[in-house]
Amino acid sequence: MSSNNNIEHNLSALTQRILRACELADRSPDSVTLIGASKTKPLQDIQIAYALGLRDFGENYLADALSKINNINPTTYAQLNWHFIGRIQSNKTNLIARHFDWIHTLDRSKIAVRLNNQCPPMKKLKVLIQMNIDSDPAKGGVQLHEQDEIDSLLETLARCPNLQLRGLMTILSTDKDSASSYESMAQLHHDIGKRLSSTQREHWDTLSMGMSGDLEAAIRAGATHIRIGTVLFGARNRDS
Repeated sequence: MSSNNNIEHNLSALTQRILRACELADRSPDSVTLIGASKTKPLQDIQIAYALGLRDFGENYLADALSKINNINPTTYAQLNWHFIGRIQSNKTNLIARHFDWIHTLDRSKIAVRLNNQCPPMKKLKVLIQMNIDSDPAKGGVQLHEQDEIDSLLETLARCPNLQLRGLMTILSTDKDSASSYESMAQLHHDIGKRLSSTQREHWDTLSMGMSGDLEAAIRAGATHIRIGTVLFGARNRDS
């Protein structure tokens, strides 16, 4: 089976899973955005998925992402949204701010300030705060007990006019119960939303959580964005 047919088959099967999960959760399928985690995959795979209707793609590795972004026709692919879903290094914020539409992994005030200051004129970067909901030392993100860190980041973001705070993101530990962790994330999203200013609350609408093995639990808990890689594109081209 060709790459084209593989991706078409995989996307169709994935769409059916999402539709079924939304039906069971009594949610509209339009309330869930599928992000194709295209890290390590060639530009051709993104072009195939785009032709099949996918519009959102997530990249972890900046160098790989830029090689794709710089070689894709912005007119032909005008509706394509680039999501940065990897760890953010301070020396890479300028390139991330310039080339991405969404950032899922913001967890430090220092990075927020750099992204805000380096954001191109007339652009609003949509950002999510990454939460380490399971307190996993191997994962990035603000931990749930670090209330001062959460408050500091929210205060910093309120002073960053070029960043539009949209919600929260998490990557679960493999040994944790996904349903419980996703429900905790949904509750945290609700609680933080109540503390935001009316201006910030207007855009507070995003929960990025859920991967191929647990997307049903994520959708049931209220995920608005799910990030799917291997089930859509096939095995990664290298370890990540």
